[in-house]
This record gives sequence, C-alpha cells and structure tokens, in this order.
Amino acid sequence: MEKPNAPIIKHIPDFLDYCEVEKGLADKTQENYKRYLDKFVSWLTKTHKQDITPGELTPDDIWAYRLFLSRSQNDKGQVLKRSTQNYYLVALRALLGYFVAKDIQSIPPGKITLPKDVKGQKTVKFLNLDQIEKLLLAPDQKTIPGLRDKAILESLFSTGLRIAELVALNKEQFINLKDKKDLELGVIGKGNHPRTVYFSERALLWIKKYLTTRQDKEKALFINYKSRKDADGRLTGRSIERIIKKYALTAGAPIFTTPHTLRHSMATDLLNQGVDLRTIQEFLGHRSIMSTQIYTHVTNKRLRDIHRQFHSGKNLKK
Repeated sequence: MEKPNAPIIKHIPDFLDYCEVEKGLADKTQENYKRYLDKFVSWLTKTHKQDITPGELTPDDIWAYRLFLSRSQNDKGQVLKRSTQNYYLVALRALLGYFVAKDIQSIPPGKITLPKDVKGQKTVKFLNLDQIEKLLLAPDQKTIPGLRDKAILESLFSTGLRIAELVALNKEQFINLKDKKDLELGVIGKGNHPRTVYFSERALLWIKKYLTTRQDKEKALFINYKSRKDADGRLTGRSIERIIKKYALTAGAPIFTTPHTLRHSMATDLLNQGVDLRTIQEFLGHRSIMSTQIYTHVTNKRLRDIHRQFHSGKNLKK
C-alpha cells in the first residue's frame, strides 16, 4: 500500500487492486478504469503535475481536466462525445472515492458532477405487455426445442436475469419442483455478487414441462440440441441471443429485442405497477441506485400523461 502522501499516479495500481478485492468488480470494469485513468495520467504529465498528491489536487485541477477532455479527440479525429467524457470522469470519481475509503486526504468525489448530454443520454428500450405476450406465445410448444425456448423466454421476463446468469443455471437447481408454485433462487451476478431471483408460477410451470423431456446427463438447465455429442451441451449466450431474435421476428416484436430487452421490460412492468426504484434495484442486482434510475423516464412519461389527462385544467372556468 502506498503512503498517503505519495503521488496520485502511484496510488492507481492500489486502487485497481481495491476494485478487485474489496469492490469485487469484474475484470472488464477494472480494465476500463485503468484505460480511462491513463487519460488522467497523461493530462497530469502534460501539465507537469505528475508528482502531485491526492491532497494537492484542487477543484481548479478538476476543471482544467474537464476542459482538456472537452477538447480531446478520438482515434478518428472527432471531439469526444459528452457521454464518452463522462466515462473518464466516472473513473476519476471512483479513484477519489477510493481515497475517501482509505482515509487519504483529497477532494470528495461528489465534487465531480457529470454533464448531461440530452442527445447521447442513455435510454431504455423495452416491450409493452402486448408485445411481451406475443413473444412468449411464439415458440412451438409441441416440440422439445420449442418447450425449451418457451421456458427461456418465461424465465427471462419473470426474473430479469442477465444472459450470463441464465446460461449458468444448472438442472440440479430445479429438482423437487412438484409441490412448488414459485421459486427463489440464488445466482452469482455481475462482478461476482450474489443475489436472489424469483421465478413466477407461470415461469416455473414451463420449466417443469421442459424438464420432463430431459433424459440426458447434461448439467446445464438449457442445452443445445444441435451440439456435437462430445461437446458441452450448455447453450451459449450467443445461441440464446439468436433464439430471442428468431422469436422476436416471428412475433413482430421490435428489431432491437434482445435478452436484455426482457430484463428492461420486467423492470418497466414492475415500475408501472407502482413498485419503487429501490425494490427494482434489488430485483435487478444493481450495486448503485444510479444504474436503476435509467428507468425513471418510463414513470416520468406515465405521470406526465396522467397529469395531461386528469389535471390539465380543461374543466376549470376561464
């Protein structure tokens, strides 16, 4: 561990180790943090500030770095988008958060606010209930692959599972289901964080029907019937993506439909039923409520429409 008065640059390797050991962030997240912080290191070097300590970093330095980002260009010679600038700022904010956690004097991470980019703002693409119903009815339930696909679709919409979490499910997790109407199941989610997901009575019904067709010794819950006999039979994420795309086309669902769209649709349906964001956060396994707030535009639009319909002032005398 570096001393608190060591230069900021010297703290970055410890920060990345902290992300892995104490925060449990995925390898990809750590790689991204390193890449984004390399930009900050480059700026420190160019401005001859490579030796400043965390306690010597000032709000003016942060402002100067933001100006540097706003004038930076990507590999194609284009000015960085606001959304891309935010990634660099998020990484720096995480580093400042590390200093706070380790009682190293520095400016607080809250001093770095993220600029909003209306055009580049992240939006959620989801299906309405009519589209969901058509999608769930698309598989041919008279065939074994069709039963499997029906169980996959129902499971994704019921649980909000990420595709990697669905792929990792094993058959043994679903034994002795005869007397169960629904199921709580522990899964290991993003960043190796455990969470509980909930299979509805409807989803569990289709999993039970699918499992009655299984006479093989494969460990995976969802298997590929087209794989070679000597190959691992577990369906891959790419295969599941192709399955969802196929049924989206059959059901006339939007072209953007993916497994993650069902996760968004599950969260949106819960929000429209009046479930609060904190509860949605737990269902989805988000570490931060900030991740869940991408869904607020859905409720905001619904509230706006309700306000227009019932409280527009049209019934008042002029």
